Amino acid sequence: MATKMRLQRYGKKGQPYYHIVITDGRAPRDGKFIEKIGNYNPTTAPATIQIDTEKALSWLQNGAVPSETVNAILSYKGILYKNHLLKGVAKGALTKEVAETKFQNWLTEKEAKISSKINQKSQETKSEAKKRLETEAKIKEEREKVLAAKRAKSLEKEASAEVETEVEAKQEEVTNTVEEPTTNVEPTPEA
Repeated sequence: MATKMRLQRYGKKGQPYYHIVITDGRAPRDGKFIEKIGNYNPTTAPATIQIDTEKALSWLQNGAVPSETVNAILSYKGILYKNHLLKGVAKGALTKEVAETKFQNWLTEKEAKISSKINQKSQETKSEAKKRLETEAKIKEEREKVLAAKRAKSLEKEASAEVETEVEAKQEEVTNTVEEPTTNVEPTPEA
């Protein structure tokens, strides 16, 4: 029986969630499996991977063949590197202690890379938010300038309209005062 390590899909449409399982190579994707060794959730950032390292190592040493995606997951988690080091121990090229220290050094480096990527991503989102706020502030200032110009124009129009009405009123008064004596003149009686 050819055993394979592969993903078994769960979750909703557009929100996949996978189980990492050991199965017969002839079984369907979501069919029977021999053993579940972990979970993989690609929708989170970074992807959430939970895997039983010891079970995965024992299945790899017993000849289970991982699929491409599971192979990438095992590589990401360092299980393939640990398997490689254990093969070196079996051949006598390394001692167990040296292999374990190499693996622990690799793990610390990997954790540092992951944390730096997470920090970099959070800083990028903060800088993007800051840029957005700055552009919004510039747009707001421009809008305020346009509104102030419109208000100034409307105030000028109102002031000029008031001046014009005052001028017209004064002109009417002047014409009324000039016309009144001519119209109010009484004829003198002739004797």
